[in-house]
Amino acid sequence: VQLQASGGGLVQAGGSLTLSCVGSAFTLDRRVIGWFRQAPGKEREGVSCISNSGVSTAYLDSVKGRFTISRDNAKNTVYLQMNSLKPEDTAVYYCAAARYGRSYSDTGLNPTSYYYWGMGTLVTVSS
Repeated sequence: VQLQASGGGLVQAGGSLTLSCVGSAFTLDRRVIGWFRQAPGKEREGVSCISNSGVSTAYLDSVKGRFTISRDNAKNTVYLQMNSLKPEDTAVYYCAAARYGRSYSDTGLNPTSYYYWGMGTLVTVSS
């Protein structure tokens, strides 16, 4: 496994969690990284993505203002800070990396734009 997401868990509505995506024997610093989620019975959707430099970010409309993506290239890690969590945020969250050299503008939140996927981490938000 080249990408590992962690930090999921059970939290009450209104609470916070921080997810981490670590590259194992895999350098993240020159790749666009995205966070995705998939709830039971639903399609996988893009939650947030970040450019290789960290300057550009994008968010799913429903998480804007609540989630923040960031990266620490020195630690080979990308984070997703999730605040004001809602029951509808419950899902398995995945991080993914685009191929080296793929531009941020061509990648976005489309899951098909990402080539490397890690195992997910479950986030459960209780009401």
